[in-house]
Amino acid sequence: MAHGPSRSAACGILPDRGTNPRPLHRQADSQPLRHQLLLFKLVAPVTFRHHRYDDLVRTLYKVHNECPHVTRVYSIGRSVKGRHLYVLEFSDYPGIHEPLEPEVKYVGNMHGNEVLGRELLLQLSEFLCEEFRNRNQRIVQLVEGTRIHILPSMNPDGYEVAAAAQDRDISGYLVGRNNANGVDLNRNFPDLNTYIYYNEKNGGPNHHLPLPDNWKNQVEPETQAVIQWIRSFNFVLSANLHGGAVVANYPYDKSLEHRVRGFRRTANTPTPDDTLFQKLAKVYSYAHGWMHQGWNCGDYFSDGITNGASWYSLSKGMQDFNYLHTNCFEITLELSCDKFPRQEELQREWLSNREALIQFLEQVHQGIKGMVRDENYNNLADAVISVSGINHDVTSGDHGDYFRLLLPGTYTVTATAPRFDPETVSVTVGPGEPKLVNFQLKRSTPPAAPKRRGPNSGHRGRVLPKKVQPRAARKKEMMVKQSQRVPA
Repeated sequence: MAHGPSRSAACGILPDRGTNPRPLHRQADSQPLRHQLLLFKLVAPVTFRHHRYDDLVRTLYKVHNECPHVTRVYSIGRSVKGRHLYVLEFSDYPGIHEPLEPEVKYVGNMHGNEVLGRELLLQLSEFLCEEFRNRNQRIVQLVEGTRIHILPSMNPDGYEVAAAAQDRDISGYLVGRNNANGVDLNRNFPDLNTYIYYNEKNGGPNHHLPLPDNWKNQVEPETQAVIQWIRSFNFVLSANLHGGAVVANYPYDKSLEHRVRGFRRTANTPTPDDTLFQKLAKVYSYAHGWMHQGWNCGDYFSDGITNGASWYSLSKGMQDFNYLHTNCFEITLELSCDKFPRQEELQREWLSNREALIQFLEQVHQGIKGMVRDENYNNLADAVISVSGINHDVTSGDHGDYFRLLLPGTYTVTATAPRFDPETVSVTVGPGEPKLVNFQLKRSTPPAAPKRRGPNSGHRGRVLPKKVQPRAARKKEMMVKQSQRVPA
């Protein structure tokens, strides 16, 4: 995301506190030591090296083969050059959405030359598999209670260009950044910020803003694949991994300020969920080896976090699109000063990010969640969940379940659906697991239409039939009446 000059030298010295964050505590395994050693040998860690496209694909399938019952590899589409955009899923029921189990995703390598996120997600995939097989209870609980989707590379074409330039020792800060059509994918999503800023001022929808009819003609194949992906899953939480700085960036990315000489002025532009987004960003920053210290790559960010628009304004970005078009809360993680760090630095980077990657996944389990049903216990999809005082709603998924991330506190929550009476409850949210709040909506009874009295109604509302006469008789009667009107 960052596009200032590279300052890899700033990341070359380890901070005083060391690079290792709080270690993951492993539970004792009841199996014999010999069996533990066998598992360790079978699940050898990913080598700390850069992975070209073929290596990446082999690594994903290697993890799947080692943990076949809790993983699935699937493709969400192809790049301009025809490379698959592969996703590795972790779940106790891969390929199936379990009601009340939240969906979370990581996206790496959106900019082809920002490669650390790609390598970290491969390491994370191997780590989750290994720790699950070793019955690390923290990881077992995470995998069995969460559906995790990992897209290591959104821009495999750009990566191959950047990697080839590295092999030839060709320097260039932007080499491989864009896709094969030369388009920056993080400036390629439909711009929904303009509409939300108008709606906030003048009234209108505050969530799930619609796309223009011709949106598919305006975006690149990789962008279209990701949009269709996030419309197909009810994602709750997400992080987009970048490089070029060290900071956790949260929405909005696009400044509300007016343009000055063709550029939007930087200005803090918070979402209605600003406090929550700051907390999500701090979770990553403080679990990271040194991000929270603030001084990195020649820049300073208090607590290691920043509102995107207060840093610099970015239009048509992916994190704002997630928030405005879906139920997903996404932040952008800038993870290294050097966009393409040397291979020797990868292990240190993994150790400084490992705990943060796990803790961020765990943040999906907070706030409230529940089912929305009708009186006959049928699940209601697309019901709107509103929280008083927060001008951003979420909706229930295809299975009738909803997830609303919230900080601890007491909230007034309302569920609404077309042709049903709304239901409002007061909920107190704690700091631990999400509070289960189910809604059972009653079908609205349309008001009875008032009875209208006809022009000939009378006699207690009964309509009397008109007197019917033959045409000849009516003509004779009229002639008699006319003759009576003639003056003498």
